Amino acid sequence: MKKINYIIISALFAILPYTSRLKAQTIAVKSDLLTGALSSPNLSAEVKLSERFTLEAGFHYNPFSIGKDKYLKHWFVQPELRYWMYQPYKRSFLGINLMYGVYNISKIKLPFGIFKGIRSSRYEGDFVGIGISYGYHFILSSHWRVETSIGMGFLHTGYERYYCSSCGEKTGAGNRNFIAPTKAAISLVYIIK
Repeated sequence: MKKINYIIISALFAILPYTSRLKAQTIAVKSDLLTGALSSPNLSAEVKLSERFTLEAGFHYNPFSIGKDKYLKHWFVQPELRYWMYQPYKRSFLGINLMYGVYNISKIKLPFGIFKGIRSSRYEGDFVGIGISYGYHFILSSHWRVETSIGMGFLHTGYERYYCSSCGEKTGAGNRNFIAPTKAAISLVYIIK
């Protein structure tokens, strides 16, 4: 897992020097309103790399509890390289993204059969993944846009299972691999030119 994390971080830092050489820099800042409404504050930035490509990097963070012993605490980063069908920040795009995050989940039913014993146990761990996405930009004005996107991908997680949401009695550990949605977003976008 540490080797995979190192590869992802190295790839991101390898791309960054090239973004400073761009003649006409266009940057977008955005927030996903859909996950924000689900108590997961987030912020993303996207930079134009060429006439067809952009690079987005998003950060999500949820430190909140849903109830007494019920929570889906997490943070994750999701960089994405996008290919625009028309031109950057207009109409549709295809993307390939990486993900890395850490979670602490208790007494919440998750979709796709992920952690079937979650109602009686707490799961704590990290995940790494790769996915593809499709999205569309709706132009509201010269600076404001609404972006929709959806994606699927492969995720790998390593976790530890605990007996209850607040105690430290470890009852197991393991790894899981699965294919699942990696993105569903409706974002408010501001273009900085």
